Amino acid sequence: MDMRSGTVGQWAGEDSPLLKRKRPRRNADGLDGVKIDREEARRTNTREQDRLPVHGQPCRITYRGGEQDAHVANLSGGGAMLASEVKPNVGERIDLHLGEDGRIECIVRWVKGGRMGLEFAHETHLDCSDEERAALLWDVLDRAFPTRTPVSLAPREDPSEQRTAKRHPLIWSAEIHARTGSWRVRLRNISATGALIQCSKPLPVGREVILDLGKGGSVDATISWAVGDHAGVRFDEPFDMQRLSHTKPTVAPARWLRPAYLEKDVPPDSAWDDAWSRMSVDELKSELEGFLKR
Repeated sequence: MDMRSGTVGQWAGEDSPLLKRKRPRRNADGLDGVKIDREEARRTNTREQDRLPVHGQPCRITYRGGEQDAHVANLSGGGAMLASEVKPNVGERIDLHLGEDGRIECIVRWVKGGRMGLEFAHETHLDCSDEERAALLWDVLDRAFPTRTPVSLAPREDPSEQRTAKRHPLIWSAEIHARTGSWRVRLRNISATGALIQCSKPLPVGREVILDLGKGGSVDATISWAVGDHAGVRFDEPFDMQRLSHTKPTVAPARWLRPAYLEKDVPPDSAWDDAWSRMSVDELKSELEGFLKR
């Protein structure tokens, strides 16, 4: 018996009770238009490690003594890619201003097509006078690295230029506490009035937080601005920079994993491919000798 026939040898037609009427295809080109319901709820936030969107975020840069407008195309812990009309030379210094008191020292790694790749300075910038900075660094070295032996450096014609040409290797970190949780953050710079932090979680502008420096104490603060994974915190009361000496910083590695956008057009044998020059802890101790009489 033919299933499409009501009786043997006869066609049952479209009204046959034995055969359901065919439905037209919903999408003859593929499955793109077919909606498939999720059978199980999402258990984890798979986008947790994604970078926060910063494309087109306006910023300012200090270039050759003047300020220029720019836009952030990409941002990470090691550097940034900017869109700007300036055309600096590879190796020139540029200060990136992400927000109020959000200055990061950078060096140009490549320039092409109206964009540039910047490498961030690795150490925590201490925004205070030279004398206060030297006193703080001496105190930190004595407390955190008491067994270090200073090494002798070759003398230079102008020691003051040596202090500005090289940077200390110390990186401070802290914990930030908010209503939604607590996270470990890196201090990009810090002053008596606020700090620039790098945090893996988005921090809404205006959110009240506590910056916990461990043995250095806690500071009540407010998020004043945020760009990507960097944010500015404004202290409710003036912060005594000397409190940092009670916390042990980490030492910046000699080499670091450069973001992909900083590797653009940088040949392996390029002189600019070396890590940005900075002092070791021993060199820092030797450099501070004579600058601050104890």
